[in-house]
Amino acid sequence: MNLSKAAILVLEDGRAFRGASFGAEGETFGEMVFNTSMTGYQEILTDPSYAGQLVCMTYPLIGNYGVNEEDVESRRPWVEGFVVREASRVASNWRSTGTLDDYLKRNNIVGIEHIDTRALVRHIRDKGAMRAAISSVDLDETSLLQKVLDTPEMKNRELASAVTVESTFEYPSLDPATKYHVVCYDFGVKTNSLREFSRFGCHVTVVPSDTSADQVMALKPDGIFLSNGPGDPASMSTVVEEIKKLAASETPIFGICLGHQLLGEAFGGETYKLKFGHRGGNQPIKDLTTGRVEITSHNHGFAVDAASLPADVEVTHINLNDNTVAGLRHKILPVFSVQYHPESAPGPHDSEYLFKRFIELMDSKS
Repeated sequence: MNLSKAAILVLEDGRAFRGASFGAEGETFGEMVFNTSMTGYQEILTDPSYAGQLVCMTYPLIGNYGVNEEDVESRRPWVEGFVVREASRVASNWRSTGTLDDYLKRNNIVGIEHIDTRALVRHIRDKGAMRAAISSVDLDETSLLQKVLDTPEMKNRELASAVTVESTFEYPSLDPATKYHVVCYDFGVKTNSLREFSRFGCHVTVVPSDTSADQVMALKPDGIFLSNGPGDPASMSTVVEEIKKLAASETPIFGICLGHQLLGEAFGGETYKLKFGHRGGNQPIKDLTTGRVEITSHNHGFAVDAASLPADVEVTHINLNDNTVAGLRHKILPVFSVQYHPESAPGPHDSEYLFKRFIELMDSKS
């Protein structure tokens, strides 16, 4: 890392933070958000749900255990830029194959360190997530601010088509006695979701985000998985129409994160943008069907409006921090969803039972 190379972060309201460049040099733009996880930075970098966003880690020291090829969650990093208090010069772990700085350079991810990340997070918490830029080439605040104001806002932005796979592929089961075939809509799916299905004895067919309901049903799925992903669900009206058809087929459906929001829209509900979103591995969720509280991993900036849901859809989980909807279930159709990430990576494993619940739902329909 070249500590003599200056960098600047400018928010759309004019607030600026000056620090040092790390990772790739250059200029990048996106929605400024923060993640409260203490570890798991490589999984965060490679989570497609962060497409279009600059991510600030609240934990002050990032990169101390390096990077490796085993902890990636997709084919490449998707964050637009990375913000940390201090990027470690030491990569000390037996699994490490390189440093975070080199990893960002190889993947052309612009980063900034040595800024007051606590002040940045408090500002976002008070003012809301907003557009921003990181630059090590243009250090003029006025010039950079104008560029920020010329970039698109996250609201009404469709990004799933930018991160989805180009063609269908298979993810085999680890269990030789494979029982079920799951079709996964890739809106930005994380690899650990596929690993979880494989571990539970499911063969998964992953399809692009624009796959029609007829094409999915032609694959003869036992269940359909609607993955996580980036962007505003309200911008995906074509996908919502296909989900309506799939739900009507009475094939079991399980949605997470963006998939959960799209199900809410498909059932006639509405979604809205949260002030600063939920991102981190420490969000408390209450399962209203059991009374159990689980600590969960989150990465989303939109939510389903509970008041907009029809009578045949019930809220099954709530976020205990702000009482937002964290889970849904259709009272008649075999469909349920959660707003968070039961596959974790990074994060706690409290929510693994949701994959088992989906298996049981397919059991009941077989």
